[in-house]
Amino acid sequence: MHQENVQLTRKVAVGFVIPLGPANLVAIKTDVGMIGCGAFDVAALDSFSYPAAKVRPSIGPSIVDTDDLLKGIVKEANRSAMGRGIKNGMTGRAALELL
Repeated sequence: MHQENVQLTRKVAVGFVIPLGPANLVAIKTDVGMIGCGAFDVAALDSFSYPAAKVRPSIGPSIVDTDDLLKGIVKEANRSAMGRGIKNGMTGRAALELL
């Protein structure tokens, strides 16, 4: 597993990349919520009132690292995340700034 700090406008988030053979599990979390690759079940996280958004790659077949996640496009956000202003179609970075 690789862990790195991700600088946001008002805070620092923590990014994680977990190699799973042919794919990586990639997420970035703040003190409030998280964005992640397509492997995350953001609806399940909503049952804990945890804001989360699933991000698709802006180019290429999959999210490989935290840079891909930041440049990617939100394709699903749970109710808790939508309550913070996250919408489908925004970038991963823009969504993360709202968390």
